[in-house]
Amino acid sequence: MSNEHLPAHGELDDSEYAEFMQYAEEEGFEGEDLDLDPHAHVPLPVLAVVGRPNVGKSTLVNRIIGRREAVVEDKPGVTRDRVQYEATWNGRRFKLVDTGGWEIDVLGIDAMVAAQAELGIETADAVLFVVDATVGATDTDEALVKLIRRAGKPVVLCANKVDGPSTEAEAAYLWSLGLGEPYPVSALHGRGSGDLLDAVMAALPEAPPQTFGVPTGGPRRVALIGRPNVGKSSLLNKVAGEERVVVNELAGTTRDPVDEMIELGGKTWKFVDTAGIRRRVHLTAGADFYASLRTSAALEKAEVAVVLIDCSEPLAEQDTRIISMAVDAGRAVVIAYNKWDQLDEERRYYLEREIEQDLVQVQWAPRVNVSAKTGRHMEKLVPAIETALEGWETRIPTAKLNAFLGELVAAHPHPIRGGKQPRILFGTQAGTKPPRFVLFASGFLEAGYRRFVERRLREEFGFVGTPISISVRVREKRKKK
Repeated sequence: MSNEHLPAHGELDDSEYAEFMQYAEEEGFEGEDLDLDPHAHVPLPVLAVVGRPNVGKSTLVNRIIGRREAVVEDKPGVTRDRVQYEATWNGRRFKLVDTGGWEIDVLGIDAMVAAQAELGIETADAVLFVVDATVGATDTDEALVKLIRRAGKPVVLCANKVDGPSTEAEAAYLWSLGLGEPYPVSALHGRGSGDLLDAVMAALPEAPPQTFGVPTGGPRRVALIGRPNVGKSSLLNKVAGEERVVVNELAGTTRDPVDEMIELGGKTWKFVDTAGIRRRVHLTAGADFYASLRTSAALEKAEVAVVLIDCSEPLAEQDTRIISMAVDAGRAVVIAYNKWDQLDEERRYYLEREIEQDLVQVQWAPRVNVSAKTGRHMEKLVPAIETALEGWETRIPTAKLNAFLGELVAAHPHPIRGGKQPRILFGTQAGTKPPRFVLFASGFLEAGYRRFVERRLREEFGFVGTPISISVRVREKRKKK
């Protein structure tokens, strides 16, 4: 495919784009209606905002994004999750990651700071390091500087809480951190934020390489995710054929994702064994909280998620939430029911009922029944992963899709609402990994009808193991021909 037209065409080549434009012209769509979301596949540079608690990171984030979205309170540790926002400065879009939320636990504050800040810094293209100018550089700030230096990422130093000229002298003391010029800013009042953002733009790359979804020529990336103690490490050891990861009956043994290159089914795969996700992430203390953050970071790096479920226990809310995380991240999904060897007939019956009831939204995901302990059905894992990846990368030509949509609309028209009957006029697949469809319609399509269209797309074209995104563009006014 010609890269020259990629931003304008989405993932359509020249001939498909011409065909798509012909449909659009016939149905009276023009201008912005035809934008196939060119930014969907253009990765935005990521800026991580790091610093100790209560230096004003969330206030600064609100200032940069131009609205009060990050929760701000005059006490340390209000922000817990890494929260992402989109921001724009001088016409350039970028992603802003607000970090924070470390609290003291048995491992001590140094470990907590490292876990949170490292993760933010690891996944970012540049770092905005916020220091309270009225307090000056503390030991914690010095420790964070070492982390930032080790990561080798570009860094901009923000001296916050400089509310007037009298406090600017205090900001100058921060040269001692060795990170270059401290930019004096008042996040609360907006003072100096323009100069700070200019420095940020200079530090951020124009368009960094995408971390997933583009064929890099390397092994496919598989994230093992699931509740604590469902057997993720045991499964990794079994597929590797050796003890590579610590396994213990105590839940939560794994804290960091462990990347392993593993030969399986005649191919090399990159498996990421992740720490289990606990219920209500924002309330879990200490290392478990960071383990869940690392799991979401592993999902970001993966192409396919193998969700492990302990089938010897009833399905939990956490299981469905973890599956939702993988679907929301747009990854291919395989569901592996572990400890299958421990099932008796009665539990098997109830498990099938639970799956029917609780996992109805992911009926499209391949299912494998395995035992990480005995190695039962391990050979079925690779074909399931390959099937899911194939679905994730499937692309339907525009002509074929529109022939299908024409038959669908003729056989099952949208219900009449308010005296009008909205109709799908034409559509195109704007992207893959995961498959993304844009439908052009004469009126609003109800959620139930969209789900019906998705179900029929799956029946017709497969899409096994992948979430599907369907967006609808409504023609406001018919253009006179």
